[in-house]
Amino acid sequence: MTSEPSPPRGRLARGARLAALPAALAGRTAVGLGKRVAGHSAEAVAAQVQQRTAEQLFATLGRLKGGAMKVGQAMSAMEAALPEQLAGPYRESLARLQESAPPMPATLVHQRLDRAFPGGWRDVLRDLDDRPVAAASVGQVHRATWTDGTAVAVKVQYPGAAEALLTDVGTLSALVPVMRAAAPGLDARQLVTELRDRLVAEVDYEQEARAQSAFAAAYRDDPDIAVPDVLAVARPALVSRWVDGTPLSQVIAAGRADERDRAGLLLVRLLASAPERARLLHGDPHPGNFRLLPDGRLAVLDFGATEALPGGWPAGLGPLLAAGRDGDAARLHRTAAAAGLLQDGVTPAALLDLLDDYFAPLRSPVYTFDRAWLRAQTQRVSDPLGAPARTQRRLSVPPRHLMLQRVVAGLVGVLCSLGASVAVDAEVRRWVPGYRPLPS
Repeated sequence: MTSEPSPPRGRLARGARLAALPAALAGRTAVGLGKRVAGHSAEAVAAQVQQRTAEQLFATLGRLKGGAMKVGQAMSAMEAALPEQLAGPYRESLARLQESAPPMPATLVHQRLDRAFPGGWRDVLRDLDDRPVAAASVGQVHRATWTDGTAVAVKVQYPGAAEALLTDVGTLSALVPVMRAAAPGLDARQLVTELRDRLVAEVDYEQEARAQSAFAAAYRDDPDIAVPDVLAVARPALVSRWVDGTPLSQVIAAGRADERDRAGLLLVRLLASAPERARLLHGDPHPGNFRLLPDGRLAVLDFGATEALPGGWPAGLGPLLAAGRDGDAARLHRTAAAAGLLQDGVTPAALLDLLDDYFAPLRSPVYTFDRAWLRAQTQRVSDPLGAPARTQRRLSVPPRHLMLQRVVAGLVGVLCSLGASVAVDAEVRRWVPGYRPLPS
């Protein structure tokens, strides 16, 4: 495996990499205009511009790691919403971004472990594999053996990760036009705004260890969800029990129907149950964070993005979902207004027209998610002149709910990529207070 130097940390260096993306988009757009003048169809030119923009965007975000790569991972979770003729050519590169990034050299990894374990990391981490098994936005993972012989995963934070995140905070907004070109229909500005509020916390491995330990305690001996125990945490490293299994990206790419359905069910179960069981929301549903184990459990591997919900699910969520499921426009509007989700001028009929299709998974015992459905919804709300888009602009999502909104959107994208058939209504009924089943 070839090694690359650590990602650029300086504001000027990172800013230059990011600034090159809008410039390249402008160049491609100009070339595309020339091709249209020369007789090429507008649709073919637009497809070529989008594909090349996406390829450059994901490659650059992966190399920069930090907040830039986190944006790429969040976008990759929504891959199912992209038009099929465009998603196909770079679906593989999206999966690579979810699972990996250019790694740190082994010498740098050893230096980071020297800092984490000043008494000598080789005394507690034996047989460390210098080749990372995964490399993500703020750190990469190596396999080793703990002092008692336990196989462990050692997450090592990139040098300068915190500084890179702070640098990215001021520059990510410049990528909004590029992200829109790469993934039309994605609310790129809101995505960047919400991520910007969460990024810095992700370099705090002590906080991540506390969240992971809370999940591990809540799901200990659970027949469906597996969370590895934390064995040690010391900046800049976090050591957890090793987990074998099939990466969710592989299940998406080549899994059997029963594996896809099982993974989809357990993803929904994790999202629905965690606020009630762990009093936390897992905030990062991209496929690189999950493994399907041989015994059928879903392993959850990353807890850098979580949100505390000390009271469990918000009291109004269950009634809101029930009203939408029942197609009750007046009750849906009343519940949404009481939760502060509406600006003036949104009528009950307009709100139901916007959201009605999104409640479809709650209206049958088992719902099959598919890419075509998600693409249709994305296209429906992305027309700036259409009624759904006008209504959507009048919604008001409080900042405390932005992570939940992003998690649900990302989860739906993954479920559609899986093509999973899931009993969503039963899971919501089981875990979300205030939600009631349809009358028999």
